[in-house]
Order: sequence, then structure tokens, then C-alpha cells
Amino acid sequence: MIKEWNLLRFIACLSIVFLHSTTQTGISAGYPQSEFYNLARLLFCYATPTFIVLSEIILANRYPDRLGEGFFRKRIKWIYFPFVSFAIIDALVTFNLSGSIQLKDKVLDNVLFGMFEGYFVLIILQFYILHYLVIKFNIPMKILLPLSYVVMFAHLHFLNYSDLAFIKDNRHYLKLPFTAWFGYFTTGYLIGRHYKKVIEFSRKYKWYILTGVLIAVYFIAMNYKFGFTSVNSKRFDLFPFVILGSLAILTFGKFVPNSKIINTISNYSFGIYLLHWQVQRYVGPYTANFFEHTSTRVIGLFFVSLLLSMGIIKMISMLPFGSYIVGKTQKKQKNHIVRSSAMDSPVTR
Repeated sequence: MIKEWNLLRFIACLSIVFLHSTTQTGISAGYPQSEFYNLARLLFCYATPTFIVLSEIILANRYPDRLGEGFFRKRIKWIYFPFVSFAIIDALVTFNLSGSIQLKDKVLDNVLFGMFEGYFVLIILQFYILHYLVIKFNIPMKILLPLSYVVMFAHLHFLNYSDLAFIKDNRHYLKLPFTAWFGYFTTGYLIGRHYKKVIEFSRKYKWYILTGVLIAVYFIAMNYKFGFTSVNSKRFDLFPFVILGSLAILTFGKFVPNSKIINTISNYSFGIYLLHWQVQRYVGPYTANFFEHTSTRVIGLFFVSLLLSMGIIKMISMLPFGSYIVGKTQKKQKNHIVRSSAMDSPVTR
């Protein structure tokens, strides 16, 4: 595994845990009346689409022409089965904390429609199918890339701004179709398929990339100032921040030493993403009562939920069927092939 990929996954994982620490602290103790605090929460929403685009970068780089043997079978075992496991766990936790839901209905909603924090898995599964179709039928990106941007921004515009009753009542369901994330797929595909060339380019113009990140942040801040204050990952203005931010981390990541902590959290990231929300639902009220200020409450919940999640994942992964619950946490270390394009010779890393 390329260490910059691990670094990007590490940062995105911690960002999600931190974002949800602010959410659970707000639920338990109330949200502070601070525009800076809310804007910071909004910026942390970059993390979920970053996970999604990184999955396609890796996929396009590893499988530019054909999928590996047993590709879908492995994804069902170690991605979809954990999704189903936590769909059930989320329903049980919700039932335990509220007692006012129909458990069977909640399980079905979670499994079929991703009505919990693991919804992004359903999006990634659609990306796998899209990737298969693109390489099978050799769909040209010069057509698919601009089409994906038009479709995605149209979808997100209606999702965020439409007053139609159907859209307002079904916003959660309407964020699941791949069309809401289509541009992330095509951009991730191009970065992954031409990874060596893209990284060489971004390293050559690294300060322009970093300037682009700052401009993207300014763009989000201006939208927030003028009333687009929704804190979610389906905002159209997050797209340039996600893509440029990911490129910046992949570019500057070469200067970050290989770290056991980074690699461990990266390996645990899928399980952490699925589990930490449930841990925070129980721990959040205690950290909110233990600490006096919002900052210490958020930081306390962040570290406690992260450490507890990792400990639980470690114990579950030791069970014979643990990988079907928390995914695979042990990655084989081997040389990886980085392709600059389908016509270039592979470069071993």
C-alpha cells in the first residue's frame, strides 16, 4: 500500500471521528452559537467524500483494465457484510436508547437504504459496479467526465435547494444514488489510472495546489456567509475542496515519515467509521458532563471514542468471523504497482 494513501485515509478517518464528536457533544450539551465553530464542522464534512474518492483512486490504479479474480465476492465478504452487521447494530443501539422505534423496520431501513452512518458503503458499492462497466465497455472519460459533473451538480442542486415535497421528504434516500457523487467517481478514476503522472504534476505545482485548497475554503466560507449553512457532505461546494485537499495530502505526504500509528489507524479506518458513532452515542453524555467547555468536551469524546473503537475492533478481529463485522484489519505488505496510464510501464513502489 502506498504510504500517501494510508495518510489520506488516516486524516479522513480522524476528521470523521472529530466531526461526529462535535455532533454528539452538540446533542448532549447544545451547540455553541459560533459561526466559526459551525463553519469548522462544515469543513470537516470533506471526510466522507474523501473516503469515497480514495476508494476509486485505489480501484482505478489496481484494476485499470480488468477486475481481479473474486473481486465482487471479496467486497461482499469484507465490505458489504460489515455494513449489514452495523446496520443491525445501529438498529439495536437506537432501539436501546430510544425504545420508541420498530426494531424490524429500523433494521430494514438500515440494510436497504443506509439509514445510518454507514450509508457511504452503498455509494462505494455502486462505484465498484460503475468501474466494472467503464473498463468492460471502455467508456471514454472525455465524455463521461463532463457528463458526470453536469449530472452530479444538477442532482446536488435539487437535493439542497428544491422545495418540492417529494425531494424534501426523501432527502436521505436521494443522497444514495451514484449520480449524487458521480463527479467524485470520474475524478478519482482519472487520478488513479494516471496516478504517477498526476502526482508528478501536483508535486511540480504543489504551491498552486495548496493555493487552490485555500481558495476552495474561501468559496465554502462565502457560501456559508450568504446563507448556505447546511452541515453535510452533499454540498456542491465541497467538491473542489475534497479533490484539491486530497491531491495536497497525496503530494505533501511524501515528506511524512512512514508511521505505525498512521498505518494502524488506516487499517482500522473502515471499522472505526462504522463503530465510532455507536460508541459516541453512549459516551457522549458522560464526556459532556465531565468537561465544562465545548472544546474539551469535543476533544475528550474524540480520543475516548477513537481508543474505545480501536480496542473493540481489535477484540472483534481476533474472532474467527471478525472480518465479517469490522472488515479486514490486517493488510499484507507487498510491493505495489503504480500505473501512470494504461500505455505506460508499471512503476513498483
